[in-house]
Amino acid sequence: MKRRARRGAVVLLSGGMDSSTCVALAARAPRPLHALTLVYGQTHAREIRSARAIARHYRIRHHSVVRLPIGPLLRSSLTDRSRKIPSSGVRAGVIPSTYVPGRNLMFLSIALAYAESHDLDSIIIGANAIDYSGYPDCRPEFFRAFERTARLATKAGVTRSTRFRVEAPLLRKSKAEIVRAGERLGVPWALTWSCYAGGRRPCGRCDSCRLRARGFRAAGVRDPLVPSP
Repeated sequence: MKRRARRGAVVLLSGGMDSSTCVALAARAPRPLHALTLVYGQTHAREIRSARAIARHYRIRHHSVVRLPIGPLLRSSLTDRSRKIPSSGVRAGVIPSTYVPGRNLMFLSIALAYAESHDLDSIIIGANAIDYSGYPDCRPEFFRAFERTARLATKAGVTRSTRFRVEAPLLRKSKAEIVRAGERLGVPWALTWSCYAGGRRPCGRCDSCRLRARGFRAAGVRDPLVPSP
C-alpha cells in the first residue's frame, strides 16, 4: 500500500508581517502545521526573536530554526556589512541590493526536504508580487515552476505521485490588504519585525520599513512598533 503525504503544511516563518499573517491563516485550518525559520547569514538576526514569538503565540509545536552560515558567499546588502542598505525607496524595474541570490530557491528546497521527511504536502511562503522590492523569486511563475520541479525531484513525487504545493496566500495582495487581513485574524503585530537594519527599533528608512509603513497607513491601522507622534 502506497503511503500518502498528509494534508499538512510547513510555513516559512521569518518573523515579518507577511509570514506571520500566513501563520495566522494556516492556523485556522484543521491540518498539521509546522514552521521553519532559516538563518542564512544576514547581518542581523533580530527577526528570529519575532519568529520564535509568533510560533509560541500560535502554539506551533514543531518550529525549527536552521542556521545556514552562507552569508559570506552571497552578494547582498543583507549579508555584507560593507554594503549599505538602500533607503531611497522601491523603484519600478530595479532590483535593489537587498536581493539575496537564490534565497527563496534555497528556502523552498529546504522546506521541500522537510515536508517530504515529515509526510507533509504543502509549503507556505509569505511572498508578495504587488507591494514588493522587485525580487525575481517572488513571482507566481517561479512558484509554479518549483512545484513542477518538486514532483520530479522527490521520492514522494516519483513513486507516490505526491503533488507538493507552494502556497503563497498573500501573493496578489497589497500591503494594506495584508494589514487588513491580519487585523481580522488578530495577528499580534507587536511581535513581528520587518526592518532590514535590525537594532532595537525599526529604522523607518529601509525598503521593508517603507513598505510596512505604507501598508499600515493605507489600511488606517496604527503600527505598534512605531511610537505615536
